[in-house]
Amino acid sequence: MRLAQRWIGLGLLFGTLTCAASPLAVQVVSAQDRGIGDFPKLSAERDWPWWRGPSRNGVAVGAEPVLTKWSNTENVLWKTPVPGRGHSSPIIVGDRVFLTTADEAQKVHSVLAFDRQTGKSLWKTDVSKGGFPAKNHAKNTEASSTLACDGERLFATFYHRDTVQATALDLDGKRVWQETVGPFRPRTYEYGYAPSPTLYRETVIIATEFDGESAITALDRQTGKQVWRTPRKSSITFSTPVVAHVAGKDQLLISGTNQVSSYDPANGKSLWAADGTTFATCGTMVWDGDIVFASGGYPKAETLAVKADGSGKVLWSNNQKCYEESMLAYQGYVYALTGSGVLFCWRGTDGKEMWKQRLQGPVSSSPVLAGGHIYQANERGVCYVFKPNPEKFESVAENQLGDEAFPSPAIIGNQIFIRTATGSGQGRKEFLYCLGQK
Repeated sequence: MRLAQRWIGLGLLFGTLTCAASPLAVQVVSAQDRGIGDFPKLSAERDWPWWRGPSRNGVAVGAEPVLTKWSNTENVLWKTPVPGRGHSSPIIVGDRVFLTTADEAQKVHSVLAFDRQTGKSLWKTDVSKGGFPAKNHAKNTEASSTLACDGERLFATFYHRDTVQATALDLDGKRVWQETVGPFRPRTYEYGYAPSPTLYRETVIIATEFDGESAITALDRQTGKQVWRTPRKSSITFSTPVVAHVAGKDQLLISGTNQVSSYDPANGKSLWAADGTTFATCGTMVWDGDIVFASGGYPKAETLAVKADGSGKVLWSNNQKCYEESMLAYQGYVYALTGSGVLFCWRGTDGKEMWKQRLQGPVSSSPVLAGGHIYQANERGVCYVFKPNPEKFESVAENQLGDEAFPSPAIIGNQIFIRTATGSGQGRKEFLYCLGQK
């Protein structure tokens, strides 16, 4: 049991381009592929409205060159303190940056808003008080789920009083509705909650998976009332479900419970499933063409590719794991920085290893592709910047910011937004940075 607890405990948090082609070719994607077409008040070029960005897969949209080198003082446009503690990533909508956080001493969950241009704190809304779980893993927080925004409302999820609670706020921080999504009381592994809400058309989709009454639930974005609810296996896992337009249709993809699963995001009905990955996963699935990719790390390590045409055919698998972090798939190749700090490039169709490079772990943050570079940090605050080249590893820079990096960056235009922390114990302090060329 100790070994099992150690392995699964590593997996709590999340909560994952060019060769001959132009380095900016990746930025030209359809509104349907971006997943943002259902939300007219959002712009893929201006906003980063939810976990893994407008395209939902860690690919930024836009043709501007992006900064590649920075430090605690170099190319910092602004830096602002973040109260409390959290591993959720920033989202950006319009002229504001939003975060969740938790005051663990006072047991308060909150949503924060900052001015995008200056970093000035605009408002703080406390959405729940008390009801924190008795235990959580040291690497998790009570605010690990990233917000989602439809251009009018913010959607937050927290583990509160043995349930997962969803709250909708307007962009000025006023509560619109608050509902209990479902029960959540892990018994075997008391390691907290991590999945982020996913928006699809008129719904917000939320996973509540534990060794109890597990489900994926869709709530109406306007009212918070339940639209559909699909039971899942009674088994704790931490992955965020993601909607992708794959093999000619919208599919809600999630890994965990020893399966890769696809559902119809309109009604929650199963489309297909394939045996694979592991008991517990944390990363969000990625896709390229009609192939989807997933990775997990307890009780075994496995990364695999599945044909998403409904056949459930497993094309390939290996014994590597991106457990807490997600991967990045682009133009036929998969880039994966494993938890131990080894970076791989695999061919998507057959899993052929193109190259691997030893970097440094551990890793929880997921990658972002922007301006022809991939950005991914380890837990120690080192952000690796490298070219997405399947022929060889091309390092561009290694940048230290703060002492830790669990959240993933948000990259819009030529600006990078990063949540980080310095110090430890009582001296630990969190900050939100906006990086760019001065």
